[in-house]
Amino acid sequence: MEPSEFKDYYEILEISPNANSDTVDRIFRFLAQRYHPDIQGTGNQQRFVDIVKAHETLRNPETRAQYDIEYRKYVSRNPLQSDSSQNPETLFEDSEIQEKVLSLLHAKRRRNMNNPGLGNLELERLSGCPRELLEFHLWYLKEKGLISRLDNGLMSITANGVDRSNQSAKRSRAATHLPDFLGLAMA
Repeated sequence: MEPSEFKDYYEILEISPNANSDTVDRIFRFLAQRYHPDIQGTGNQQRFVDIVKAHETLRNPETRAQYDIEYRKYVSRNPLQSDSSQNPETLFEDSEIQEKVLSLLHAKRRRNMNNPGLGNLELERLSGCPRELLEFHLWYLKEKGLISRLDNGLMSITANGVDRSNQSAKRSRAATHLPDFLGLAMA
């Protein structure tokens, strides 16, 4: 297989090459649901086809073992190709997920100051982000001081996180009202 023909199925499914079969199946279901061509707004025929092919290859231990041989050759020739941070689409999705997590934690704190936290499973469910991806975003937001872990183990937004969430909300509202301001009708 030529390097230009090689498809990084781990990158397509946004998983680690060390991911177990349960993770492969869970991420597949999440991404297939999101990019199915019948889904208005996020549907993408080519991305869906790539996701299905990646899943078919990686879920079977025999085909995965064969693929992993080619994958290791590919990574050794192209070490930067396997880094998802190089993909602008992934970076955009990262910021969307982080904003969603901050919004969820912001709403929880506003509703109940005495119990402002959400657990990882609840955040996974509410954000629609699989655990494997959510862990990165929770780590990042925590390192930036936007969220913290409470004594009971739940995640909670900090004052800096509230400020960031408010800025994001203002940008979203401004973008929503921009067509009205310009005299354009929203479809």
